[in-house]
Amino acid sequence: MITVVGTGTGAPLPADATAAVAGARLVVGGRRHLAAAPVPAGAETVVLGALAPALDVVERHLDKGDPVVVLASGDPGFFGIVRVLAERFGSGRLDVRPGVSSVAAAFARAGLPWEDAVVVSAHGRDLRTAVNACRARPKVAVLTGPGAGPAELGAALRAEARTLVVASALGSVGERLERVTPAEAAARDWGTAVSVVLCLDESRALGAVRTVAGPPAGPTRWALEEDEFTHRDSMITKFEVRALALARLGPRLGDLVWDVGAGSGSVAVECARFGAAVTAVEKTLDGVGRIRANAAAHGVDVRVVHGAAPTVLSDLDDPDAVFVGGGGHELPAVVTACARRARRTVVVALAALDRVPAVRAALTGAGLDCDGVLLQSSRLAPLPGDVTRLAATNPVFLLWGVRPPAAAEEGVAQ
Repeated sequence: MITVVGTGTGAPLPADATAAVAGARLVVGGRRHLAAAPVPAGAETVVLGALAPALDVVERHLDKGDPVVVLASGDPGFFGIVRVLAERFGSGRLDVRPGVSSVAAAFARAGLPWEDAVVVSAHGRDLRTAVNACRARPKVAVLTGPGAGPAELGAALRAEARTLVVASALGSVGERLERVTPAEAAARDWGTAVSVVLCLDESRALGAVRTVAGPPAGPTRWALEEDEFTHRDSMITKFEVRALALARLGPRLGDLVWDVGAGSGSVAVECARFGAAVTAVEKTLDGVGRIRANAAAHGVDVRVVHGAAPTVLSDLDDPDAVFVGGGGHELPAVVTACARRARRTVVVALAALDRVPAVRAALTGAGLDCDGVLLQSSRLAPLPGDVTRLAATNPVFLLWGVRPPAAAEEGVAQ
């Protein structure tokens, strides 16, 4: 049996965990865990570094029937070593004694509930997922690691209205909780004592009463009616087109989506409702105002960039998916710029037949697999005398380019 002991945030081990350590023939843990635990004189110890050699030692002792104890920080079942041990030895051979996780401790120190928080690990992982979650959600806890600490997170979030709460050395005499702006975080050297970073939109930090923990479920409906958005002279992506565009974009929490030539921002808002971080690019000032109003009306965060594509795109982080809804002679250049940088897919809506070949060439020229449809729908429309007719909408071409799986997995921007 392997007893996995979570040491919490540094509090003394409870009596049952202390007894387990005292009776162990093998104790595995970090240097500070081993130094603080009552390891018996005859027990073998392994300092956790590379996991594979440590697991081999654990297996050797298990084969002899020796009691084994693994010491780990916080709650070892929460982004911790329990997963690795269960995969190697099976859950039935584990006796897990959880401690208080650093996330729970940090929210407690900040005086905030956290059942509605998103928790993202950036330890040994790409920071961009955590950054995009922080852009999209009002309450996020980020488990940090080398190269993915408060400074790097703050640098990526400079443009966002967020507060970073940096919790360091939780449970020790040197414990600190500091509230800083992203810019202030980016300018600091935080050392190695950071336990977790909370990223908060302070105006929404308390949140609503919840029944289900974690991020909210996806929207109950999408492809919303046009009259649910403010728009100019019906210049809005129609809901039939939006439905298929959303299916091809696949927006989700942790993604960054661009809506280029956003107009009313209907696609941007719908992607944000699915949990994606969204940047809407719009060249007209009145369009910028409409996008912000529509985002506020639907309770989502959409970053709006005022400027003309493709020039303005150079200052933006690489997206996972892009929707291009504008037209004009610069459309092929815009699609090319988006397709070269999109990690997963680009979707383009256009009404002009003569622009289809150039857009298709732009998608395939950037290494994307291209497909598309002509969407032409007729809506039910009432007539006098309780009669209904079919009213045709304008046909729209929807083209999409998808990065081949091998390139997408490598995160290649062509």
